[in-house]
Amino acid sequence: MATSSKLPNRPSRESRSLSLEREVIQALEETKGADSTSERANQLLRAALEAERIAQLEKEAEQFYGSTNDREETRAFQRAALKSWDRK
Repeated sequence: MATSSKLPNRPSRESRSLSLEREVIQALEETKGADSTSERANQLLRAALEAERIAQLEKEAEQFYGSTNDREETRAFQRAALKSWDRK
């Protein structure tokens, strides 16, 4: 019979020494709540990395699909789509 652990399943951690600006450390301390400063830093870094990933995907999508700012092309496409619906 296996026993279940009551501890949350956390990813392994690695200790690193990083230099942070005093203002960053102060902001971490002020916003950490019940979490440790290290955990708060990890939360913010994960959020920043996810934001960067999304921005990169959006950039790639814009390059793939072309500029979304070309209103004339967009309108022409919409008119053509409406005409094709009228034929049915």
